[in-house]
Amino acid sequence: MATVRDDTEIPSDVANSGLRVATCLAELIRDEITPGTGITPEQFWTGLAEVVNDFGPRNAELLAQRDQRQAAIDAWLRMRRGQAIDNAEQQEHLRKIGYLLPEQGPVGITTKGVDPEIAQLAGPQLVVPVDNARYALNAANARWGSLYDALYGTDVIPATGGAEPGTSYNPIRGQRVIDVAADFLDASAPLATGSHSDADEYQLSSDTGDSRLTVKLQNGIVTGLRDPAQFVGFVASAQEPETLLFRNHGLHIEIQFDRRHPVGAAHPAGVKDIILESALTTIEDCEDSVAAVDAEDKTRVYRNWLGLMKGTLTARFAKDGTEQTRRLNEDRRYRGIDGTEFSLPGISVLLIRNVGIHMHTDAVTTAAGAPIPEGFLDAMVTALAAKHDLTGEHPGRNSRTGSIYIVKPKLHGAEEVTATGDLFARGERRLELPPRTSKIGIMDEERRTTLNLTECIRAASDRVIFINTGFLDRTGDEIHTLMELGPVIPKNDIKSATWMLAYEDANVDIGLAAGFSGRGQIGKGMWAMPDEMADMLAVKIEHPQAGASTAWVPSPTAATLHAMHYHYVNVRKRQQELSDRCRPPFESLLTMPLLGDRSLSRDEIATELANNAQGILGYVVRWVEHGVGCSKVTDIEDVELMEDRATLRISSQHIANWLYHRLITRDQVEKVFSEMATVVDRQNSNDPDYRPMAPQPDQSMAFQAALELVLTGRELPNGYTEPVLHAWRRRFKQANDLK
Repeated sequence: MATVRDDTEIPSDVANSGLRVATCLAELIRDEITPGTGITPEQFWTGLAEVVNDFGPRNAELLAQRDQRQAAIDAWLRMRRGQAIDNAEQQEHLRKIGYLLPEQGPVGITTKGVDPEIAQLAGPQLVVPVDNARYALNAANARWGSLYDALYGTDVIPATGGAEPGTSYNPIRGQRVIDVAADFLDASAPLATGSHSDADEYQLSSDTGDSRLTVKLQNGIVTGLRDPAQFVGFVASAQEPETLLFRNHGLHIEIQFDRRHPVGAAHPAGVKDIILESALTTIEDCEDSVAAVDAEDKTRVYRNWLGLMKGTLTARFAKDGTEQTRRLNEDRRYRGIDGTEFSLPGISVLLIRNVGIHMHTDAVTTAAGAPIPEGFLDAMVTALAAKHDLTGEHPGRNSRTGSIYIVKPKLHGAEEVTATGDLFARGERRLELPPRTSKIGIMDEERRTTLNLTECIRAASDRVIFINTGFLDRTGDEIHTLMELGPVIPKNDIKSATWMLAYEDANVDIGLAAGFSGRGQIGKGMWAMPDEMADMLAVKIEHPQAGASTAWVPSPTAATLHAMHYHYVNVRKRQQELSDRCRPPFESLLTMPLLGDRSLSRDEIATELANNAQGILGYVVRWVEHGVGCSKVTDIEDVELMEDRATLRISSQHIANWLYHRLITRDQVEKVFSEMATVVDRQNSNDPDYRPMAPQPDQSMAFQAALELVLTGRELPNGYTEPVLHAWRRRFKQANDLK
C-alpha cells in the first residue's frame, strides 16, 4: 500500500495511486493547487501514477541511449586521437549510432493560440529562480521599467565630470540621463522637426474629434511626430498630459509628466520619467537557477508558481528600514486617441522552465521507494497550477490566448522532444485541458539537438513556441562529448570558435525556415555581467541584429536597457533580410574546439586553471551551503558575474578535460583549489552567514563538492553537475537540520 514519505497517516487522496508522496507536497496539492481546477487530488495522483507507469520505462530508455551513444562516440574518438578528423566519416558514424538523423525535408510550425508577446513582438526575456518569491515578482513586474532609473543607476552614464552618483540626487548626472533619453526618443519616436531635447511643452488637442499631439519647441516652433500613428494613448487631466503613450516596433513607450517632481521641475517640458515596455516575457525557472533538492524545496517552487498563476503571490521584505510588500502589478490603463479606454498588461507573459529528463526526485516515489523522474512531476504540477490562470477567478491574467508555456531544457535530439510532447499530451488529458494547451520551448543547448534541430522542431511542430541558443550548456556538452579526442582550447576562445559561430547562425536560419517569424520566439543567451551595463548596451544589440526576437538579461534594469535595442532594430524586418541567407555548412557545426598543434605556456595554463577553480568554488559554496542556485559570483578579477549550473558545467568540464589529457595534474588541481578557496573566502568576508573553506577544506562540504565536480567530471553523464550538487546539498541540510 502507498505511504507518505514521512510515515505519517496515509492521505486518502494518495493512498490508491500506488505512489508515496511527501506530506508537504501532498498537502499543497490537496489544499492549494487542486481547489478550483475541477481536478480532485485523487485524480491528480492517479494521473501522475499513470504517467510514471507508462512513461517511466521510456524515460529510462532515452537516458540509456544517451550513455550508449556517448560510449560509441568515446570509442570512435579514442581510435582517432592525434589524427585529423574526416568530417564525412564522422557524420557516417553519427548516423550509424542513431545520433544524427536524416532531415525529412522542410518543416513549418503550426502552433496556435500563442500570445503576441511570444509570437509577434520582439523584446527582452528574463530568467529568474521561481523559488525566490521576491525575485519572481520583480521579474514578472519588469514588463515596464524606468529608463531614467536604469540609466542613472548604472555605468551607462559615466561617473565623471561631476556626474558621480551619491546618496542624494545629482542634477549633473540627471541631466546626462535626460540627454541620453532624449536621443533615444529621437531614434524611436522622432519629431517631424527638431529634437525631443528641445521640447518645451507637449500639448493635447481634440479639435477634430480625435486627440492630437503637438510639441512646442524652445524656439517657438510647434511640431508633431514624424509618424503621427506612433502616438496611441494618454492619461490626462484637463488636457494636461500626465502620461503620453507611443508605440514603436510593437513596443510601448510612456513619457510621464509632473512639474512638481524634482526631475520634472528641472525639465523644460516637465518630463519626470520615461517608461519602457521591457521584459515582454519571463521564464520562471525550476531548473538551473534554483537549488531544489527535496520535497520541501519543490513545494516552495510549486507554491510560488501557483501564486503567480492565481495572481496572489506576495513577498514581504525590509527596505530602507521599512517593511514592504511586493505583489503583481495591475494592468496599465489609458485613453486612446479616439477617446475609448484601453489597457495594457502590467506583467510579463510567464513561462515555466521544468527540469530535464535526467533528473529524479524522491518528493514522490513508487511504492517500492524508487524516485520518479522529476520532469514528470514538474509537467503535471506546473500545468495544473497554470490551469488557475485559464479557468480561475481571473482568467487570462497571464495568457490571454489560453496557453501554458513550458520551457524544456537539456533535450538531446528529436526522440526526446517527441517523448516530451507525448508527456504533455497525456497531462492535458488527465488534467482536463484542451489538446495542445501546453506549449513547449525547445532549448538548443545540447550537441545532438543542434545537429538535429529541424527534426526536433518537426517533433513538436504543433506546440513549439521557441527555440534558443543556450550557449553555456551547449559549450559544456561540446567539451564532454569530445572528451576522448584531446584537450580543448581556453574557455574564452570557445566563444569565437568555428562551431560556436555556426551554431548561433544556424539556429536563427533553421528557425526562420520553419516559420518562427510571427509565430514564435527565436532567442539568444544571457548577458552574464549584471553590473556592466554600458558594455551590454554597446554589445547586446548584436542579438536583434542577428535575427533573434528575444534574448536573456540578468535583471529588470538590464531588461529596460536591452529594450532600447528592439527600438533601434526592427527585428521582423531584419528576419526578412536574413531569410534568404545561406545556412552555415553543416560541417562547420562539427568543427571541434581542440588545441591540436597549438601549445599553451605554463602561465596560460595556470591562469586558466585558477580562473575556473575560483569560479567553481564561488558558485558551489552558495549552492551547497546557502541553497542559492543563481547568484552574482565575484570572479578572480573581482568582477561580478551571473553564475548558474550551466556556467558551472563549462568550468568543471574544462578542468576535467585538461586533467584527463594531462595538461594539468591532480596535485596541481588540488593545490589551486586550496589557493582559490582563500580568495573566495576573502571575497565573502562581509557575509556573516558565510563559512570559510580554506582553513579546513577537508571539513568544508562546499569545497569537497567543488573538487568532486572536476575530479569526476569525465564520468558524470553528459557532464551534468546535478548529481554532485544535490548529494552535497542534501548532506549539508541534514547535517545542519535545515528545511
